[in-house]
Amino acid sequence: MNRLAGTTSPYLLQHADNPVDWWPWGPEAFEEAKRRDVPVLLSVGYSACHWCHVMAHESFEDQETADLLNAGFVAVKVDREERPDVDAVYMEAVQAATGQGGWPMTVFLTPDAEPFYFGTYFPPAPRHGMPSFRQVLEGVRQAWDGRRDEVAEVAGKIVRDLSGREISYGDGSPPGEQQQAQALLGLTREYDAQRGGFGGAPKFPPSMVIEFLLRHHARTGAEGALQMARDTCERMARGGIYDQLGGGFARYSVDRDWIVPHFEKMLYDNALLCRVYAHLWRATGSALARRVALETADFMVRELRTAEGGFASALDADSEDDSGDGSGRHVEGAYYVWTPGQLAEALGEDDARTAAEYFGVTEEGTFEEGASVLQLPQQEGVFDAEKVAGIRARLLERRAERPAPGRDDKVVAAWNGLAIAALAETGAYFGRPDLVEAAVGAADLLVRLHLDDQARLFRTSKDGRAGTHAGVLEDYGDVAEGFLALASVTGEGVWLEFAGLLLDHVLARFTDPESGALFDTAADAERLIRRPQDPTDNAAPSGWTAAAAALLSYAAQTGSDPHRTAAERALGVVAALGPRVPRFVGWGLAAAEALLDGPREVAVVAERFEGAEGEAARELLRTALLGTAPGAVVAYGATDSDEFPLLAGRPLRDGEPTAYVCRNFTCDAPTTDPERLRTALNG
Repeated sequence: MNRLAGTTSPYLLQHADNPVDWWPWGPEAFEEAKRRDVPVLLSVGYSACHWCHVMAHESFEDQETADLLNAGFVAVKVDREERPDVDAVYMEAVQAATGQGGWPMTVFLTPDAEPFYFGTYFPPAPRHGMPSFRQVLEGVRQAWDGRRDEVAEVAGKIVRDLSGREISYGDGSPPGEQQQAQALLGLTREYDAQRGGFGGAPKFPPSMVIEFLLRHHARTGAEGALQMARDTCERMARGGIYDQLGGGFARYSVDRDWIVPHFEKMLYDNALLCRVYAHLWRATGSALARRVALETADFMVRELRTAEGGFASALDADSEDDSGDGSGRHVEGAYYVWTPGQLAEALGEDDARTAAEYFGVTEEGTFEEGASVLQLPQQEGVFDAEKVAGIRARLLERRAERPAPGRDDKVVAAWNGLAIAALAETGAYFGRPDLVEAAVGAADLLVRLHLDDQARLFRTSKDGRAGTHAGVLEDYGDVAEGFLALASVTGEGVWLEFAGLLLDHVLARFTDPESGALFDTAADAERLIRRPQDPTDNAAPSGWTAAAAALLSYAAQTGSDPHRTAAERALGVVAALGPRVPRFVGWGLAAAEALLDGPREVAVVAERFEGAEGEAARELLRTALLGTAPGAVVAYGATDSDEFPLLAGRPLRDGEPTAYVCRNFTCDAPTTDPERLRTALNG
């Protein structure tokens, strides 16, 4: 066992038995490198990363490679999900030097943590123009021993170049009508009208862009925006990227048609997409959107919820091949794909033919070795719904007998915040209190385990034990977003209070007081070679845009001018980036839609919301929650409640449950009529 054995990261624990003498990231590793006068090998990955597993098996489990590595380097392993700040800083260097990036990320550093040689995956033997990993180790060691001045010069130049990079904030003003229209035009140009989505292969689910499109349609009536959102969601839901048996989405599609996924399932993808499909149903009433939202929510609760009530990070892409050859080898997608023969074995010949036609399983296969990924191809024939449901249930039961993919049980604060928002809203929309309870359970865990006595967040926990790494901006923004959604759904003001505590940290520790720009790490966080700062969305909302959106919602709920001002200043970068790269700032564009619409503030007051006497109040509340006005916030409670500032001074009208809608310091007349409220929030 090496030094990783005592860590809380499942990814690091996967490497605890390697012959490589791994160190976790920390000052001790760099002090050791200085003492030995050797470079540092920084290897960054995550537990569900297919090529990380491949390189580990080929190189890090190989004794000869480990001996070479141990003799000439201090080897440091980092879980990018635990330390997104370390990952971001060195990934920026990798991309600047090589023009591309990815995981596993392989970077060689001086003992002062300055990078000088970069790569991603290196094979065990030279191939496809790539040197072998051993050749890389030998070459770097020779350069370190024989050309130290050159190495130092390269490292110094890289650090200076990174330090000199600046983000264009525009003039600090948030986006207006013109910038939002330009962003929509840019998306239209990149839209794949034939297949849905944007750009070519590989194709990632554009969750945050779809949120922008739905909000833009709600505010402006732009039918093109709704069409892009609706068609993309349908194509994804019918494709192989969606698990047609168990629900939930894979990370991305390797092709343009959404057929063959990269099979890992991430919490953040499924939380974001669950919410997207729930919002699509809210806007259109689509039965497909309703089904996918609920199936994705059920997948998260069934397969990702931990014993402590949080949500695990991911399911692996790989699982053990159950072909019966006894090899024990792990194969990508083995858990999910089917051959016609496997269908026949599970269902019998007649139902297997129906299943093959319904799910697009062919003799030649759509994946590897004659296997097919299940999808729902567009077909003219009509299938018996009851028969298909029975086939699906039997296949799911048979699949459960296969060796399951590994699960990364690490609880990441930010991603749990996204899950809390998704489950709370989905549960409220579809009358599923169990989903709301799951959201409350995850929120309780974050408060108990991830918050210290100063309301500072720890990034991760595992098995009921908090990790040691400080939360970054996306943790504060996404957890606040989840708490704000939970406050609106449950009517419990404590979640609004917790959101406020987190956002106060954003103002005090993550914000540049002069420009209003946001940093990914706190002012008092560990100093790296550069303080990371990135407003563009990647797989999930950037910390910058997540915080801006949460600040805006909190200001709408409380009337706090400092929080609204901070949101407006932070959204200035969206005005600069939205018209140029709209695909990569979707969450910021969605927040800007809320700002342009107000956002609207809805207060629902009633004597009671429970029992038969509360039926009218519940109908009014449901209407409020289902309003499509971008970013609208909802508070509800008794007329004398002090749970929410929005409830203050809101009397009942004629003794009936009453709704108030305000925005931009102006209020509509209070109403007791759900239809009038619906009109006020949907157009």
